[in-house]
Amino acid sequence: MCYRMTPSNKAEIVKLVKKSLKGKVLAIGDGANDVPMIQCADNESCSLLIQMFKAVMASDFAIARFRFLRTLLMVHGHWCYDRLARTFLYFLYKNAVMSE
Repeated sequence: MCYRMTPSNKAEIVKLVKKSLKGKVLAIGDGANDVPMIQCADNESCSLLIQMFKAVMASDFAIARFRFLRTLLMVHGHWCYDRLARTFLYFLYKNAVMSE
């Protein structure tokens, strides 16, 4: 959690976490000052407010309230994982059948 920081500092922290942990980074922002941080993250989201138009346009998806974040991560994240796993298995099966 970063607050009272400049936009460039937030972006640097995201880059540092991505580099040191070698994992995916989720950046959550609610304003124009979060745009550099949002753009550096792997999966970007932002709280949808009218005055935060730049942040919304920089994100992959937007949510109306932070309380919807749990649903976004747990439900839609699970669905995305399931679809990717099924696609991988389909291609694995297809290649095994075609190679015989």
